[in-house]
Amino acid sequence: MRIGLLTEGGYPYAPGASQAWCDRLVRGLTGHDIEVYALATQARQEELRAPSLPAQVRRVHTAPLWGAFPAGHHRGSEERRGRSHGRRERRRFAEHFGALVTAFTAPPAGPEGAPGAPPASKADRFASGLYGLAEQAGDQGGLPVLLRSDDAVRILESACRGPRALPAAHGARVADLLAVAAHLELALRPLSLDWYGDRGTPGLDAVDLCHATSGGAAALPGLVAKRSFGTPLLVTEHGVRLREHYLARAAAPLSAPVRALLAAFQGALAAETYAQAALITPGNTHTRRWQERCGADRARLRTVYPGMDAGRFTAVADAPADDSKTLVWVGSIEPAKDLVALLHAFAEVRRAEPAATLRIVGGVGRHPEAPGYLAHCRALAAQLFPDEAADARTVGENPVSFEELGGPEAPLLEEAYASAAVVVLSSVVEGFPRSLVEAMFCGRATVSTDTGAVCEVIGGTGLVVPPRNPRALAAACRALLGDPERRARLGAAARARALELFTVEQNAAAFRGIYLELISHAPARPADRGGLDVHGVPQPFARPAESHVPGRWAATGAAARAAAPAGRTPSWAACQGERRGERRAGGRVRFET
Repeated sequence: MRIGLLTEGGYPYAPGASQAWCDRLVRGLTGHDIEVYALATQARQEELRAPSLPAQVRRVHTAPLWGAFPAGHHRGSEERRGRSHGRRERRRFAEHFGALVTAFTAPPAGPEGAPGAPPASKADRFASGLYGLAEQAGDQGGLPVLLRSDDAVRILESACRGPRALPAAHGARVADLLAVAAHLELALRPLSLDWYGDRGTPGLDAVDLCHATSGGAAALPGLVAKRSFGTPLLVTEHGVRLREHYLARAAAPLSAPVRALLAAFQGALAAETYAQAALITPGNTHTRRWQERCGADRARLRTVYPGMDAGRFTAVADAPADDSKTLVWVGSIEPAKDLVALLHAFAEVRRAEPAATLRIVGGVGRHPEAPGYLAHCRALAAQLFPDEAADARTVGENPVSFEELGGPEAPLLEEAYASAAVVVLSSVVEGFPRSLVEAMFCGRATVSTDTGAVCEVIGGTGLVVPPRNPRALAAACRALLGDPERRARLGAAARARALELFTVEQNAAAFRGIYLELISHAPARPADRGGLDVHGVPQPFARPAESHVPGRWAATGAAARAAAPAGRTPSWAACQGERRGERRAGGRVRFET
C-alpha cells in the first residue's frame, strides 16, 4: 500500500515529540511504501533532517510555510504559469476567494431566527471557495500572487464591512487586512504545490491513502487529494491544531481584528477537515473532546495512544528499588510547567523529610518567556533552600538541582528516572504527558496535577492533585516518600498499564489495521483509469489486492492482467485456483492440492 504521510513542522526534519512519533510509526510499518509530504515551518529546516530514513520511505517532498513561494514548485504547466492573469482569471479568483472569505468572516449562527448564516451554508461556501481555489491553482497557477494582490485585500475589506461580518472585524484597518492576506497565502500555500501529479510526475494522485499527522495546513493536501482523486484521508492529532493556533495567536503581537479573522479561518478549515476525513484518531480523550466541540463526528473518532519506546527503560524497571528520597521532574522548562508551585511544595516536603532532594531535569522550552522563567526558578530555589553545609569549612549543596540531559549529572534520561523515588508533574497546561509514560515504563510511582490527559494516562496507578495547589502536591509527595511498599505497588501497576497501552508495537499495530480498514472501504477510486467500465461507472475491486504486493508477484500479476483478454482469468491465477484450500502454518503459506 502506498501511504502519503502529510506533516507540518515535524518529521523528518524538526526534532521533538511529533518527529519521534512519526519516525517510530514509519519504522513499524514495514509492509508499506511511504511518501512524505513535509511542510517546513522554520528557515533551513532541511538541515535538521534525520541522517537515515527507513527503506520504506520512498520519497520526501518539502515545501516551506514561510518566505516567498519556492521557485519551481508551482502547479500547472510552465506555459500557463508564465502568463499574466487576465480578466477572466481574476474574476474566477474573486468568486472563489469571496466565497471562502464570506464563509469564515460570518459570525456563528445563533438560535433560529437570529442573524447569522446557517452552519451548513457557511460550510458549503467555505468548501466551494477552498476547492475552487485549488482547482484554479492546478489549471492556471499563480495563486500565491493572487492571494497577496490588491483584489484579495479589497475582497477581505468588503467582507469585513458587510452587515453579517464578525463584530471584531468591523474595525480592521488596511494594515490588518494586509496581514490577514499574508497569513492566508501561507496557510493556503499547499493548494499551489506540485504534489498532485499535475506535471507528469506521480504524486498524491498515485497514493492509496493520505495520513495527515495534524490538522491545519498539513491536512490541506489530503483534502485536495480526496476531492480530486477520491483518496481516503486519515487525520491524527495528539494535540488539537486549532487550539494551538488559538494559543499562538493570543501570544503574538497582532491586533484584535487579525486574531479574530485568522481564528475564524482556522476554525472553518478544522471543520472541513473533520467533515472530509474518513477517520480521525486523537491521541487521547482530552484531544477527542476538543475535536467533538469543533464539529468532528463522534462515529468517526477513534482514540489511538501514541507509541513510545519501552525497551530503553527495561533495565531501570528490572533494577532493585532503593529507599531513596529523591523527587524527579522531567520536561521542558517554561511557565506552563509551574515549577514555582513545585518548589514551594518541595519546601513543605523538606520539613517532613529533611533528606529529600529534588532533581529538575530538562532544557529551556520554546515559549518566549522560558529563559526568564528558568532564571526566576533558579533564584527562587536559592532563596527557599540556602546551600547546606556540614560545617563552616565544607562547601554547601542545594537540595534542588537544575540539570540538562547530556550533562555530567544526567547524561541519560534513564539514569534520571533510575534515581527517582517519585516522579512529579506539576503542569497547569499539558497535552499528552510523555514524562509520565516514561516514568511508568520505569516502574516509578508518580504524583501529577489534574490537567490534559494526565488522569487518562495514569488510570489509578498514581496520585493526582489539583493544579496550582502546592499544599496538595506536597502532601501527595510526602505520602509516597514515607511508604516504600505503596510506591512499589503503584510502580508495578503503572508499568503494566504502560506496556499494555503506550508501546510502539501497540501503536503500529493499530494504524496497520486502520490502513487496511480504510482501503477496504474504498477499494476503487473514480480517478483510477482501470477502475471504470465502458460507461464511466466505478467498478468495485477493480484494483485487486495483489497489485499492492511489492516485488515480482505484483509485476507478474500486472503483466498477466495486461496480457489476458477482457473477462478472462489470467493463466497464473487459474493455476493457483486449481489448488483447493490454503493453510497458513509456521509463518508460511502451504497449499494443499
